[in-house]
Amino acid sequence: MGRRLVPLTLDNLPDLPQRCRSCVFWELDPVSGEAAIKAGTAALEKESWISAVLLDWGSCGRVVYVDEVPVGYVLYAPSAYVPRSMAFPTSPVSPDAVQLMTAFILPDYQGQGLGRVMVQTVAKDLLRRGFKAIEAFGDARWKEPACVLPADHLLAVGFKTVRQHPAYPRLRLELRSALSWKEDVEMALDRLLGAVQKEPALRPL
Repeated sequence: MGRRLVPLTLDNLPDLPQRCRSCVFWELDPVSGEAAIKAGTAALEKESWISAVLLDWGSCGRVVYVDEVPVGYVLYAPSAYVPRSMAFPTSPVSPDAVQLMTAFILPDYQGQGLGRVMVQTVAKDLLRRGFKAIEAFGDARWKEPACVLPADHLLAVGFKTVRQHPAYPRLRLELRSALSWKEDVEMALDRLLGAVQKEPALRPL
């Protein structure tokens, strides 16, 4: 099985799942996001966001390929580039951390260690760039696929709660610990990535 992880660019953006290419849940604030969906410009807004972050900050995602087939991706950026993050009651993300926005692996490719390799690749990238941690807003009441990662699954793969909240706690993973993960977190990580399927519709917080 040939697998490779490639930085997300405008060229391989079409390799993301269809519903993810025009999802702007994280990329725009709630009001602008709703307006983009109503105007039918969400896909263009997504492209504009990725282009701007690439130019200003650099790589903000990875796409996973197995035998040249795109099977998953992860998206991340400092919270300054993620307008929706400020809508959460447990914001802001710590200044030494980058926000894990979302991630996903196709069900048929879960259980193969791809999720662990993907997060370790992100950890190496961010350590080189001087960051210490990844933080994410978790959904403590998660029941179905959505744009916010399930808090229980984040905890299962090594994240620790840094700010409690009954609905949206903020969690943190130290990057150096991510690089030294053992095999026993692999199944939990696959469950996390398999559970996250970004939907184009925004939902209020």
